[in-house]
Amino acid sequence: MNLLIVDDEESIGWALRRLASDEGHAAAVASSAEEALELADRQSFDLILLDIRLPGADGLSAMRQLKKLQPQAPIVVMTAFGNLATAVEAIRNGAFDYVTKPFDIEQAASVISRALAQRAAPLAQAPRGPNEPEELIGASPGMQDVFKRIALVADTGAAVLITGESGTGKELVARAIHRHSACAAGPLVPINLAALNPSLVESELFGHTRGAFTGAEQARSGLLELADGGTVFFDEAGDIPLAVQVKLLRVLEQHEVTPVGDTRPRRTSFRVIAATHRDLRGDIKAGRFREDLFFRLAVFEIGLPPLRERPEDIPLLAELFLRRLNDMGQPATFSAAAIDEMRRRRWRGNVRELRNAVEHAALLARGGTIFPEHLPSLPNTAADAPDLNRAVQEWVRSRLAMPVAPDNLYQQFLDDVEPTLLSAVLERTDNNRVAAAHMLGIHRATLRKKLH
Repeated sequence: MNLLIVDDEESIGWALRRLASDEGHAAAVASSAEEALELADRQSFDLILLDIRLPGADGLSAMRQLKKLQPQAPIVVMTAFGNLATAVEAIRNGAFDYVTKPFDIEQAASVISRALAQRAAPLAQAPRGPNEPEELIGASPGMQDVFKRIALVADTGAAVLITGESGTGKELVARAIHRHSACAAGPLVPINLAALNPSLVESELFGHTRGAFTGAEQARSGLLELADGGTVFFDEAGDIPLAVQVKLLRVLEQHEVTPVGDTRPRRTSFRVIAATHRDLRGDIKAGRFREDLFFRLAVFEIGLPPLRERPEDIPLLAELFLRRLNDMGQPATFSAAAIDEMRRRRWRGNVRELRNAVEHAALLARGGTIFPEHLPSLPNTAADAPDLNRAVQEWVRSRLAMPVAPDNLYQQFLDDVEPTLLSAVLERTDNNRVAAAHMLGIHRATLRKKLH
């Protein structure tokens, strides 16, 4: 196979060319879009690896011309500056896949293998919707994967299930999918059944006729009918009552809505996006959620990582929230210490908690520099102590239940928990041993000896 590698970083071009050679392929390397177009005009390629940031014309612009010159060659987009808009545009312009730098050789080899095997055609050709402000941001690998999955599914019309902890931005993902979909011109109708009156859930969803029940003085269209031509977003889908799950499944299968008090179904067409922080598969086993409805809602799943698993995104998000406040007339800036403190925190409430913390700090700073003391006090984590205590007690019981009673229980406990503690702190400090020793309250030499 013949590969074209387009990247202005000499080391990446060399590494990918070496990989191609090791895999039995020939490869040409271009350091600019213009050079790549010249090569593509002279010879045929089976795969193109294309960087986004290039001197001269950018990769996305070059992609359109490369597709014309080499329509048979799948294009894999590479970038160190990924965001949702870039991912959507890359996929929409016909990219086979979208990978973010830095990537390892195994990952590159896997992408090359899949691309050559599949020779993918463009995934989506629908026109772009209106250009709305970007709300989902993130440079972390987890968020880059979310961007790519949004781009892959947006134009397909498939039902999407978004999972993640509360406050991670599930509704923003739903809005992004709708905004980049073929039904973007239609309405996006959010529905949180847990917030509706339980006795009126069916009426709210399916509508009702006049006189269908006491108080129904006029006929009313339900939320599902109002979403015709657009998207329905079921927020916290795990809270849908079982009785409603049966009727909702029928609507999704037959694309018909029957108002309460009526016998004539009404045709309707809408896309379904659902979100939940619950383990729906566990709810299925417990009999709280219908398996057939789950498969209708979860044709394609997108999992949102919690904020604590993507600390590199914390400064980006904090600056975004602060910039919005500054636009409202509350100019302020972050000190380096404040950024460090925000990166250190666990953010149990995820992005929502971070946004509230930035607003709180900006108010206290009164338009000046934000320092750690301006951030909200950390919540009392004493509630975590019972869980830790129970875990320790269970560990002790397991050791005492052994046929021979231990005579070095303390050392055994240290041997079990100390490696986990050290690994967690090193991960938190990006393997900075000086910072890790300071956080642990021990000397660097002690830490070095324990690691050894």
